Amino acid sequence: MLWVPAGRSPLVTVSVIIPTLNEEAHLGETLRCARQAGAHEIIVVDGGSTDRTRAVARPLAEVVLSATRGRATQMNAGATRASGDILLFLHADTRLPADGVDAVRRACRSPAIVGGRFDVELVPATPLLRLTGWLMNWRSRISRIATGDQAIFVQREIFERLGGYAEIPLMEDIELSRRLKRSGRVACLRQRVSTSARRWQTHGVVKTILLMWTLRTLYWLGVAPVRLRRLYDDAR
Repeated sequence: MLWVPAGRSPLVTVSVIIPTLNEEAHLGETLRCARQAGAHEIIVVDGGSTDRTRAVARPLAEVVLSATRGRATQMNAGATRASGDILLFLHADTRLPADGVDAVRRACRSPAIVGGRFDVELVPATPLLRLTGWLMNWRSRISRIATGDQAIFVQREIFERLGGYAEIPLMEDIELSRRLKRSGRVACLRQRVSTSARRWQTHGVVKTILLMWTLRTLYWLGVAPVRLRRLYDDAR
């Protein structure tokens, strides 16, 4: 990492990697926000969309790839093509703040920081969804475990040393977070990404919260991700 004067961001590059599957309605604004935030490059990895996702991505991303469907598989494929010093994994319906990339650079100035995540806000911001976002941020700050909605970022060399995301059908973000914690310090940024609350709105806020906490608890207890995926699909 290059040295710069105190108070300035280090001269490192951030690659934004976005896995997609039928995301034409949300992807354009996500890509524009990532560009405005200062991404060195944007890589979209599509898992077999049948809508206009790839057409939306082509003029706004440096690289548009196809990969076997599965968020972990897609993100690993994007990481392989990335050239940045830091890899930032972004959901297709999650928008970076204007200073998001610089915030990542500042956090990663310390060699002890292996990666991190942002705070999140759910939109539209109803009272219950604001509470949900607050709880997500509080839990993550205490546990240093992040979900994909929080825009996980990782030092590239650390990501490669860890072998990338485990290619499992669910909980790949939790699994990576656990390994990051064992590798060094995890930064919990106060800057907020905004992510669509469509999952909570479609299936109900309380039901979705209970489902995700149940799945997470079962995962901690050792239930296989393949079985958790079936439970997740059955509950939706």
